[in-house]
Amino acid sequence: MDDFSTLIGGIAGDGINEAGMTISRLLSRLGYSTYMYYDYPSLIRGGHNFSLIRACRRKVATHTDGIDVLIALNQETVEKHKGRLKGSSFLIYDADKVSLEGLAVKGCGLAVTSILKEAGAPAIMKNSCILGGYCKAVGIAWEVLEETLKKHMQKKLDLNLLVARKGYEQAEHFCRVEDLISSGPGSQASLPPRPLLTGNQAMSLGLIQAGLGAYVAYPMTPSSSVLDFMARYAGDFGLKVIHPESEIAVMLMALGFAYAGVRAAVGTSGGGFCLMTEGLSLAGMAELPVVVIMAQRAGPSTGLPTYTAQGDLHFVLHAGQGEFPRLVVAPGDAEEAYIWSGRALNLAWKYQIPSIILSDKTLSESLYSFHGDLAGEVKEESPMLWDGNGIYKRYLQTENGVSPLAFPPQKGQAIKTDSYMHDQQGITSEDASLTREMSEKRRRKGQSLAREMEEYETVKVYGQISSRTALLFWGSNKGVCVEAAERLGLRAVQVLALSPFPEKKLIDVLQGVERLLAVECNSTGQLAELAGCWGIKVDDRILKYDGRPFSREDLLHSLGGAGI
Repeated sequence: MDDFSTLIGGIAGDGINEAGMTISRLLSRLGYSTYMYYDYPSLIRGGHNFSLIRACRRKVATHTDGIDVLIALNQETVEKHKGRLKGSSFLIYDADKVSLEGLAVKGCGLAVTSILKEAGAPAIMKNSCILGGYCKAVGIAWEVLEETLKKHMQKKLDLNLLVARKGYEQAEHFCRVEDLISSGPGSQASLPPRPLLTGNQAMSLGLIQAGLGAYVAYPMTPSSSVLDFMARYAGDFGLKVIHPESEIAVMLMALGFAYAGVRAAVGTSGGGFCLMTEGLSLAGMAELPVVVIMAQRAGPSTGLPTYTAQGDLHFVLHAGQGEFPRLVVAPGDAEEAYIWSGRALNLAWKYQIPSIILSDKTLSESLYSFHGDLAGEVKEESPMLWDGNGIYKRYLQTENGVSPLAFPPQKGQAIKTDSYMHDQQGITSEDASLTREMSEKRRRKGQSLAREMEEYETVKVYGQISSRTALLFWGSNKGVCVEAAERLGLRAVQVLALSPFPEKKLIDVLQGVERLLAVECNSTGQLAELAGCWGIKVDDRILKYDGRPFSREDLLHSLGGAGI
């Protein structure tokens, strides 16, 4: 099969996310590139959760509405998702809880409750049982499931294997998902299965590769799994991982790390970033480097805590009082999340500025096959350090606006940092000429950063490059826009860096475009408005703002409605 989608659904507490990840691992072991979208309400138990896993022979980073296999752990899953079923679809379900009455679909019911009771297994193991049935139905060998569970199952492995085997034996065969790794001539036999990473995990690894020393965060969906990942592997990478009492403390603690010479990053969502903005301005005035992972969710206020949006672009670009340079990047998939998080950390330290990685729930929590060959290399780059001669001037005036760094203690030297207007040594001043000079120094830093950003691929073009119709997008809409453009013969243009804005590059790649459509997950078209500030006219806006990402069908339907 070239394109195969599976949906598994149940309630919070059923382990739907982990089950979806297991399906992704199984398909990845067969050589497929996979993408998993996880949908869940803000509930610890109850509510409807589902994972939608898509497997393709080519790189994929979006989901489809239509599915090939539906795995239902309760009746609600069938009722909510029966509209996704195609004529060739197959349904695997818990026969003790689900009825297919009135539904004309091929199906296989497993006596999950009876199997668990007979094995003396707890209810949470229903996933293992039904995943066993899934493997039998789609032709995945028992040995592949067994090896996958042995590698990733940490608790009660033997019991999980027992109920999985019973589910496997009880299920019916439906179709065969081809094993691309061992399918003979022309297969990918020389390539191991690709690793699976969420966007948050990719960002974490990119930061670590670039020399991260400390991660400070207060949990806030959808950035919370970064804190979990960093804490889990802190010992392996020598990280300091701290969970303070508030987002205000988070930012100030990270700036304290920076003053002491430790590369620090923080993570949050829009509501937490609101509390960090005063500290962000402190970073701007004190010229302290910090990286912020800002994972968007639907707002305003609490909004939809577990759903996606791209509504914070203008907020992030203008957060904090006064004028100071900042880097804002918006990766579109796991590979870009990895490479640009590392660059964000290196550039923050090179220019002594705040760097913001603008993500969203879709990118942060979706699971991707990680194509390392496309990601590029990340390594730590050293900032400009003080040579130790003379009296140290923390805010020394230089041609590019960047002052040499020194960290306490330094014998015989005072290493100042100041939120107040200051002179070159960091001594508070209200002098008019000094105020002007320091403002110009910060502006020169921004100009130097903008010149360096021209060396990077901050605008990318996909699809039919000669097309006179183009899609303009940013962030996690990359996967769906690229796929739609390839299908319809359009040009697709991705803006990766949002500050400094790549005006010249964007104008260049839009040469010959007669109709430009912005595709965004907000209600106003924030990238379209930003592009307009630089004289780039967007003709149409295709916007989605219900908390859910575009599916392939969503975007194709909207483009059809726009006459494309």
